[in-house]
Amino acid sequence: MSREFIPLSVPNIKGNELKYITEAIKTEWVSTGGSFINDFERRTTEYVKSVGAVACQSGTAGIHLALVANGIGADDTVIVPALTFIAAVNPVSYVGAEPVFMDCDDSLCMDMDKVEGFCEEQCIFSDGKLVNKATGRQVKAMIVVHVFGNMADMEKAVDIANKYNLILVEDATEALGSYINKGKFEGKYAGTIGNVGIYSYNGNKIITTGGGGMVVSNDDKLLERIRYLSTQAKDDPLYYIHDNIGYNYRMTNLQAAVGLGQMEKLEDFIKIKEKNYRMYSDLGIDLIKFRDNTRPNYWFYSYITEHRDKLIEYLDSVGIQTRPIWNLICDLKPYRKCIKYKIEKAKQYWNEVVNIPCSTNLHESDLERVASEIKKFERTANGY
Repeated sequence: MSREFIPLSVPNIKGNELKYITEAIKTEWVSTGGSFINDFERRTTEYVKSVGAVACQSGTAGIHLALVANGIGADDTVIVPALTFIAAVNPVSYVGAEPVFMDCDDSLCMDMDKVEGFCEEQCIFSDGKLVNKATGRQVKAMIVVHVFGNMADMEKAVDIANKYNLILVEDATEALGSYINKGKFEGKYAGTIGNVGIYSYNGNKIITTGGGGMVVSNDDKLLERIRYLSTQAKDDPLYYIHDNIGYNYRMTNLQAAVGLGQMEKLEDFIKIKEKNYRMYSDLGIDLIKFRDNTRPNYWFYSYITEHRDKLIEYLDSVGIQTRPIWNLICDLKPYRKCIKYKIEKAKQYWNEVVNIPCSTNLHESDLERVASEIKKFERTANGY
């Protein structure tokens, strides 16, 4: 008899989502206007303690809006991680800028020591501008990704951004709910430390709206600009006056209704994620650690193995879904000619990381089964 399939990461929609979305449908506010959008933005603002928030269609859209609103464009350079989902980097290309790829540290996030090394060794800082010596382009921004809910070294990221006059964009699409609990930024949530932060509500994220994203900042004027750009840059909505190129990036009221119900369960989900992470450890599955000075959201679990592909294949054969970490973006066809700086650890992790089931609706028996199958495989693969 076949055993039940265990997916990698699926939504948990068991709160007030249906109630809210039914209300949105009954009131016929189903598009990019409606009270649930405003409520979702307000609830997010209150939760992460930002000045404001702007709901949009995806995390990718949010990053694009953040770059446009901060004036990043053609002939500019943006520092980005090599190890992340490609959606963190594609918006750099959307605006005509050039990415420079950085290595990761053992948190899987961008290695800030290497970022500092690149700025010192490969660039010249003069008259408030950081210029790449090899290309003559100004390095204007840095996109820091909090990988799998594990926060990057934000103290050093902020120091580098301040020293070299860089716009600091936080891709917190995987880190809603993660925050720093020790040090200079104690109490600060992922996404609220740099100039602008972005969250994602894709179906596999810790909370979901099916699709969708959110931009947060402590800069009112920047948020106003992002909201304006996200709604087709309407200078006079009655007479259709548009003085700038805008985008159809606003979240719908139906999505926001689901998101509001999900936000009510976020802290519960984080507790479940942490419990399951610790249970894997108790069962003998050693996972990549989260940074010590943070309360992470424990979104994804990363297991290290010398037999990545064979483990993925074996677990699939017994009904357990896993995946490798992303291929390095600088090795992908659209970005092979871009500058990359001392990429070392990212290559190692690409070859060794397997993400294992982490949904918030897993049962203890599911965790036990996953752990048992991993250990069975490793015993066989290692010959004992």
